[in-house]
Amino acid sequence: MESPRARRGRRSRPPRTRSLLYVALAAVTVVGGTAAGTVYMKAQAHSGAGPVSSATASASTSAAADGEESVEPVTQAAVDHDALLTAAMRSVSVEDGADVSVAVLDLDSGASASSGGGAFDTASIVKVDILATLLLQAQDADRRLTADEKTYATAMIENSDNDSASALWRIIGRAEGLDSANERLGLTGTAGGDGMLWGLTQTTAADQLTLLRQVFGDDSELSEASRTYLRGLMGQIAADQDWGVSAAADGSRWALKNGWLARSTTGLWDVNSIGRVTVDGRDCLVAVLSNGNSTKAKGISLVEAAAKAAVGVLADGD
Repeated sequence: MESPRARRGRRSRPPRTRSLLYVALAAVTVVGGTAAGTVYMKAQAHSGAGPVSSATASASTSAAADGEESVEPVTQAAVDHDALLTAAMRSVSVEDGADVSVAVLDLDSGASASSGGGAFDTASIVKVDILATLLLQAQDADRRLTADEKTYATAMIENSDNDSASALWRIIGRAEGLDSANERLGLTGTAGGDGMLWGLTQTTAADQLTLLRQVFGDDSELSEASRTYLRGLMGQIAADQDWGVSAAADGSRWALKNGWLARSTTGLWDVNSIGRVTVDGRDCLVAVLSNGNSTKAKGISLVEAAAKAAVGVLADGD
């Protein structure tokens, strides 16, 4: 028979159901969305009072007047890639009187950076824009490129053939056709050259990055077939033109178009390069424009150094 003393001891222990209730109440999940990301917090059920831990961000809780708790996320400051690139460009050697502008975009993360500004002569990089315009016009007409157009396009992009570029410049309607297409492609600072002077089309590094996104991105006015065609040609540039932004790539993982032009009035060189490079498994779009170079070789060195600096900034700034 159970003694009275034993019965009193048994009644003094808390019921098991109350302990289970405490565990259930401790398993509280607080989810809060912030502009910088999602804060996920989960309380741990244990015997003593302990801090609430966060899986992806730190947060503090404070007791409100009505007894409820508020979650206050701690956000990280955004990386200023433009400032980092501007700083990196200070170590790039630029001749007196020369100017350079560069823009870069990581297609995977969306991170971007730019340095320098103003408008530059396109020289032969406009050939990418000419072909994009031709492809857009063909899409609108629901037709494929003719055999002659394909021959011109191949020679114009892979070998930078000027006669082929002039032929397609006429077909697209010269500057008027280019400017009309660029309105749809999102280029706001580019104006086609006068008459047959397609190489004197004016553009910006930011606009060239926009054009590259139309070619290498998924959200584009160009059809998938058009983008694939243009990418293929830019990936098969003649061996003697393998310079420029490709200097920032891993081996041969690049697609590009270069432009170079000696101005008759000054004898100074415009040297430009645009394209896609793959670095450490990341696809980056890069546009580098320069003018006022004393020689083509010095312009190439400048463009390549700027491309390396731009891609390096995105890798270091993550």
